[in-house]
Amino acid sequence: MYRVELSQKAQKFLDGLDRYITDRIKDRLKRLKDNPVPSDAKFIKRDEYGKIFRYRIGSYRTLYRIKEIEKVILIAKIDKRSRVYDR
Repeated sequence: MYRVELSQKAQKFLDGLDRYITDRIKDRLKRLKDNPVPSDAKFIKRDEYGKIFRYRIGSYRTLYRIKEIEKVILIAKIDKRSRVYDR
């Protein structure tokens, strides 16, 4: 079982959303604990820290990294589709 952690950027974005949307996103992120790569997640790339995936939650996208050794899923960024891939 994995542990899900939010980056400061992801947490700040969630804090600015309506409670209903925040709860919906958090519920979907909790599912990653048991299945870190659900069928609707898409592999983006691999870097020195782990594999990076994209996870679709309605009109929002989540970019997350799986750190296999530590059994951690780091939610790096959450945003609307049009903005999530900007650096």
